[in-house]
Amino acid sequence: MKRPIPKGEKPKIPNIFQRLSPRAKFREWMFARLPRSDQLTLTQSNVYILPSRAGWAMLATLIVLLVAAINYQLNLGYLLTFLLAGSAAASMVVGHGNLRGLQLSLQTAMSARGHGGCFAHAPCPLNFKLHNRRRTRRWGIGLALHQSRQSADHSNAWSWVDVPEQGSTAVQLSFMPQQRGLHDFPPVSILTRYPLGTFRVWALWRPKTPVWVYPAPEANAPPLPPASPEAGGRSSAQVRSGEEFDGVRAYQTGDPLKLVVWKKAAQSFATGSHQLVSRDRPFAHHHRLWLDIRQTGLADHEARLSRLTAWVLMAEQQGRTWGLRLSGGKEVAPGSGAQHTTRCLEALAACP
Repeated sequence: MKRPIPKGEKPKIPNIFQRLSPRAKFREWMFARLPRSDQLTLTQSNVYILPSRAGWAMLATLIVLLVAAINYQLNLGYLLTFLLAGSAAASMVVGHGNLRGLQLSLQTAMSARGHGGCFAHAPCPLNFKLHNRRRTRRWGIGLALHQSRQSADHSNAWSWVDVPEQGSTAVQLSFMPQQRGLHDFPPVSILTRYPLGTFRVWALWRPKTPVWVYPAPEANAPPLPPASPEAGGRSSAQVRSGEEFDGVRAYQTGDPLKLVVWKKAAQSFATGSHQLVSRDRPFAHHHRLWLDIRQTGLADHEARLSRLTAWVLMAEQQGRTWGLRLSGGKEVAPGSGAQHTTRCLEALAACP
């Protein structure tokens, strides 16, 4: 039994009909013909122009005025008709020139956590830069991202900017990736209706550089698993008997206060950094934190990857040194830092 449609709610069209519509097919054909490039210069060959709805309405008005002027022999009617027609023709030339010669470049995508990629089911911001080399300002230029085939809507909200003369303007757009992996950027539309809104001047752009989409981190993930001892390492009892220290490291939650180097702590507080360091025992070098997919305790594969992603971000935040073990015997050697975090996240995104 079909669910009745509430009053005021529009019926939803299945995605399959939207994908098979002639407009969607034409859009896919046009996108397939566009070469991919991280930089684009708008020229006579890649800028398109058609009358807008206001332009078609103005054309109908001009036809009515012309017919009336001919029937009643009104000189003022002729004057008004040709004046409006000349204004529309001039706006076509000015609007086309507003885009022609504009240069666009793609900046690196960056997630909200500062990594060189995006997380699934989270906004993925993309930064673009518009360059204007001419001596006049470019007015009312809009940019929008076309969504994937699975989306019911074909474009996101437009971002409108003015590009100053012999200058540049930054524009940020975002889309919502649904699946992890290495994906291409969605196509970009550049649009202007300047100056009168009677003509729609637009161009299409397909960026070349792909973007990594990492698994969505699990919300309220459990704490990190305990570090496991390596073969050949000294036991903690042997270490405690000699109380030897190899050096210093960043303070970690749970470290004994007697291991804190208070002299360095006083210096850091004096400089305003508020960073604590602890003495590093030798057994710490023989205990490695391995984030193993078998330790997640979950059955669903995607849920496992989400928990590992949360653990990777947690280990980075705590300044830990860790390695990653995935299914199929794939490993990422222990390490730390932003580059190591990026390698682990990319391995999780590409995990089959």
